[in-house]
Amino acid sequence: MDWPARSPDLNPIEHVWDFLGRRLAVRTLPPVTIRELRLALQDEWAAMPQQLIDTLILSIGRRCETCLAVRGDHIPY
Repeated sequence: MDWPARSPDLNPIEHVWDFLGRRLAVRTLPPVTIRELRLALQDEWAAMPQQLIDTLILSIGRRCETCLAVRGDHIPY
């Protein structure tokens, strides 16, 4: 299958980055240095629920079908 240029919806890592970004945004002490950011991301990555990863993996078929239905355009949620 050709990978549509405007379809980050098919890439599960985009959803993971979104999750990590939201987790960093609600920290009481947000990271201010690169080292703090790296450590915070590692902490949040380790704390990521396995269910989130499982859900992303299980949803790839549905997301591919939806992407085909919209001819590679952005999937509205």
